Amino acid sequence: MGSQSPTVTQPFTLAVCAEMIFRDLPVLERVKRIHELGFQVEIWDWTQHDIKALAASGATFSSMTGYITGTLADDAGADELLRTAALSIPVAKELGIPRLNLHGTGLDNRGLPVQPASVVTGAMWLKAADTLNRLADLGEQHDVTFVLENLNTEVDHPGVPFAKAQEVLELVAAVNRPGMKIMLDLYHAQIGEGNLIELLRRSAPHIGEIQVADVPGRCEPGTGEINYPAIARALYLQGYRGNIGLEGWASGDAVAALERFRAAFTLPDSLLV
Repeated sequence: MGSQSPTVTQPFTLAVCAEMIFRDLPVLERVKRIHELGFQVEIWDWTQHDIKALAASGATFSSMTGYITGTLADDAGADELLRTAALSIPVAKELGIPRLNLHGTGLDNRGLPVQPASVVTGAMWLKAADTLNRLADLGEQHDVTFVLENLNTEVDHPGVPFAKAQEVLELVAAVNRPGMKIMLDLYHAQIGEGNLIELLRRSAPHIGEIQVADVPGRCEPGTGEINYPAIARALYLQGYRGNIGLEGWASGDAVAALERFRAAFTLPDSLLV
């Protein structure tokens, strides 16, 4: 008798960032391809897209950028952030998007901060927590979740305040509201801090979604130094069953890259003990 194939479990909902995959196609065609391959879809700045066309695509959307302009830690910037976050909510509703992504400050089209900060003061921390509370009010009023993403300042986003995962965790934990969670990006966290499984343990009560890519290169799992199968097992054992989004480039063929992403988060049942 031939040996039976091991049974496997896919405990997570997987999503793919349409801004970074199938880049030779128009965005709408990227969305359709991602959907056809069995993934949910993430987008960035909604003002750059034909929302009605995306809504008619048949795809399920996981997250999008939840503001247009604004900052966390000064009065005028916080008011602008709240204003444009409110504008983003009807778009999220039209696309069925449950999570709206935030950053420590607005980013330009190169990913650089519109208001860089070399030092984050105590007053900025207090203002940022107040702004996140206001955003949590808005999210809970409209049944969406705002998620604050950690970034890295060493490679991709120099000068962004509140960039480290530990800083994001401290802010979100201080707010401690259902309308405000963490978009925990493990690519950025590996560059900025490492010790990812312990970071997952500390962050567990506050995670809204997880984003992944490998280091270096920001391509799909399996192309760098992060042991994503171990990450997947740790997430499973700590009870996480939510969304994991690939926010990374394809190292080669895009379909093959997405299958490597899927495989990294598909767990043999023999490991789930």
